[in-house]
Amino acid sequence: MEGEVFDQKGGMQIAPLIDVVFLLLIYFMVTSSLEKSEADLGITLPGMVQQSKPVDLPDEQIIEVNAGGDVILNGKVFGEGAKALPDLTNQLSRFRKACDSAKIKAMITIQAEHEAMHERVMDVMNACAGANIKYVTFGLSE
Repeated sequence: MEGEVFDQKGGMQIAPLIDVVFLLLIYFMVTSSLEKSEADLGITLPGMVQQSKPVDLPDEQIIEVNAGGDVILNGKVFGEGAKALPDLTNQLSRFRKACDSAKIKAMITIQAEHEAMHERVMDVMNACAGANIKYVTFGLSE
C-alpha cells in the first residue's frame, strides 16, 4: 500500500512524518500574530523638565456637602432640601463654558462631611453630570 508510514520490514518511513512536521510549522507561522513586547511600546516616564513657557493648570471649584444636606458652592447654598439641584447644574454649566472658552479643564472637588447623606452626594454628582463636567474628585472635609 502506498503512503503507509511503516514499511514491510517493520521500520518506519521518516519522509512522510517530516512533510507533516513542515506543513504544521508553515501553518503555525502563517496563523500566528506578532505582539510588541513591553520594551517596544515607547513609554515615556515622568521626570523633571524645565518649562520654557507657563503651564495652564485646570480651574477647580469645591462643592461642600454638610451633615444637614446643604450643598455649598462659593458660599452659596443650593437646593435646601430639594432632591434635584437645577440651580447648581446651571451654575456648573456656566463654569464649564467659561473653562471651555479659556481652554482649561473644569474640575470639581466634592467635600462631604462624614455625617452627610450619600444620596445628597449623588445629587451633586448628578448635577456635575448634567453640566457635562467630567473631572470630579472627592476631598476630605475638615
